[in-house]
Amino acid sequence: MKLIVAGSTGFVATEVIRQAINNPAISSVVGLARRETAVPKDAGANASKFKSVICEDFSNYSEDTKKELAGANACIWTLAVTPSKARAMPFEQATRVCLDFTETGIETISPIASNPFRFIYISGSNAERDPTKKPWILGDYCLMRGKAESSVLDFAKKSQGAVEACVAKPGLIDALGRSSFIAGIGRAMVSAIAGVPKLNVDQIAASLIDQAIKGFEKETLLNEDMIRIGDKALGKSETSS
Repeated sequence: MKLIVAGSTGFVATEVIRQAINNPAISSVVGLARRETAVPKDAGANASKFKSVICEDFSNYSEDTKKELAGANACIWTLAVTPSKARAMPFEQATRVCLDFTETGIETISPIASNPFRFIYISGSNAERDPTKKPWILGDYCLMRGKAESSVLDFAKKSQGAVEACVAKPGLIDALGRSSFIAGIGRAMVSAIAGVPKLNVDQIAASLIDQAIKGFEKETLLNEDMIRIGDKALGKSETSS
């Protein structure tokens, strides 16, 4: 399997790449980003599976970039603007990254990919597809992310089976072994107050790789789905969410 990880320099993408290159079912991993993507430090002999591909403009892919993406079996799309970063930029810019780049990505890659092509869009637990149900926290942002979800799913439905799409809706994502005590307390408070679920970065990475390889059990994966699938893929018997 050839797997594309879009937004490959990010936090979740780094763990996805680390796990993917060590998965025997995956023969090639393409890291797609605006700058060079580093090979995971513990890649070892599997480092040869990975290739960093630079895309200078996610609204207009060069022919050289498309050649590197051709023949892909699946793509895990991590490219987005997080809620915290969205507060500090014009809404139009956040929309361009989260919505426009996603639409251009699936439209550009799917015609040159394998058939069927599996596309996983990472959204968020509070993203809302129904415009009449605007969340009271970051309402415009959540509706915009929900619009991106709908766009991806609709594209797949119109592809006559050429594209299979899945939306992943994680809550707060923790980094195992790297969180400070204070930061951990802060995230726990946010989760409790706002009702946002949590999972670990290894769980979301393992779950999405599993689904990219085996196919989607459902078109929308909720936080608890990713914990369950991820723990099974990682060989864990129990975990707390």
